[in-house]
Amino acid sequence: MSDTSDNRKKKLEWLAARIRRNTLEICMQRGGYAGQGVALADIAACLYFEEMRLNETGWYYDRFVLSNGHDAIMTYAALAEQGSYRMDELRTYNADGTKIDQSPIEGQFGFEITAGSLGQGPSQAAGIAWGERMNGNDKRIYCLFSDGELQEGNVWEAAMFAGHHQLDNLCFIIDNNNLQATSATSNVMTVEPVPDKFEAFGCHCRRVNGNCIAEILEAFAEARTIRGKPYVMCCDTRIFEGIDCLKSALPMAHYVAAANADWEAGLAEIDAKLAEMADS
Repeated sequence: MSDTSDNRKKKLEWLAARIRRNTLEICMQRGGYAGQGVALADIAACLYFEEMRLNETGWYYDRFVLSNGHDAIMTYAALAEQGSYRMDELRTYNADGTKIDQSPIEGQFGFEITAGSLGQGPSQAAGIAWGERMNGNDKRIYCLFSDGELQEGNVWEAAMFAGHHQLDNLCFIIDNNNLQATSATSNVMTVEPVPDKFEAFGCHCRRVNGNCIAEILEAFAEARTIRGKPYVMCCDTRIFEGIDCLKSALPMAHYVAAANADWEAGLAEIDAKLAEMADS
């Protein structure tokens, strides 16, 4: 890896750590989906600070569609670091009367669709990608959804549509953490082998470590070279990856309302990592 690439990777690792910290600070007020936000921080750093192109106003030219509303914490934490949200706003997450909803609706800044009705995002993203292509735009459309959503038939209709129309401007990102609300996804209804299934629908699918900046960047770079097929990143992630004390304290977390001591321990660990990064 060249010095330039190494510096780029270090910058994204720093941003991912900041996103993890933002996630904890937001969720420690009233609970929330901290485990997912922490786990998705590496993807968020690469997506918002490297992959998606900006337009002339400074907002994103490419478009991001969040399907699973509980992962909105990732977007909030990333856009706080990007400067579009203030942390004092985001600390009202999940409060009565707040505009910072756990599952945002269309029109909430940074969110393309009303999220949370699982399985709906991929079809809407495919429609957006098809529409942008019909309009002659070269915008790329990114859609994040969970492995639990692969149990929804609408996801596979979207894959069939996208494959048929050869939507190579579409990139599906799957948060493949083998966890849903009640148990491991493999216990409820297994969705594997994920890559083989998407390949059968005419997509190009790559399995990556969703907590490895280098692998994520390589996949995004590959996605831009694929012609005639939608691209699918099957990102293997683990809840609370990047904050070891919370992985052990809250190993099967979905919605988390943790004790103050757990939040404080998590913040102390990530602050130590940030300090170490600053000294390196």
